[in-house]
Amino acid sequence: MSIQWTFIAGYLYFEVAVVIIMVLPIFSPRRWNQFFKSRLFSMFQQHAAVYFYVFLGVLSLFLFDAIREMRKYSHSMDAASHTHLSNEMKGNVKLFRAQRNFYITGFAIFLTFVIRRLVTMLIIQDELSKKAENIIREAEATVKLAKTTVLANTLQASEQNNYDEIKNQLEETEKHLNEEKSKVKDLEEEAKTWKLKYEEAIAATASLGKGDE
Repeated sequence: MSIQWTFIAGYLYFEVAVVIIMVLPIFSPRRWNQFFKSRLFSMFQQHAAVYFYVFLGVLSLFLFDAIREMRKYSHSMDAASHTHLSNEMKGNVKLFRAQRNFYITGFAIFLTFVIRRLVTMLIIQDELSKKAENIIREAEATVKLAKTTVLANTLQASEQNNYDEIKNQLEETEKHLNEEKSKVKDLEEEAKTWKLKYEEAIAATASLGKGDE
């Protein structure tokens, strides 16, 4: 394998390792987002789009070269006679290498898009989790405020009910007191009437006793 294809194969193995690490639950999306916002990654992120398209263009050139080699040796294998076994074996080896290079380059390009998509999804997942936490926190605060308000209204209503009950009891007590006062006044007037009648009876008895003498 030549140097350039060794480099592409090594890059493919590196991409496979990165995808496995991203897919496995080793680090949380928040950790990944912190890494993507770190200084180390920001240095690369400033020119990430340029690096991505340049490297993608290089891989595309190697992919087209592998396709060209595949078509070349497949046509040569169809046109070659089977009388020369050594030439046929060399052609098969070259065709195998061209197919191998095609698969290596194709998977490298595919995993490049996969890694880019995974990075975007991890960032979005972390942002959504933060928004969900804020919404839950606001909902808990709203529920707590609602409970406090309901409790205050309940206490206020209870106090109002107690005030109304005490007020009614006072009014009833005052009413009974007024009734008792009127009864006492009637009794006093009746007592005065009986006192006058008693005095008149004593006076009449005294006058009768004097007449008899």
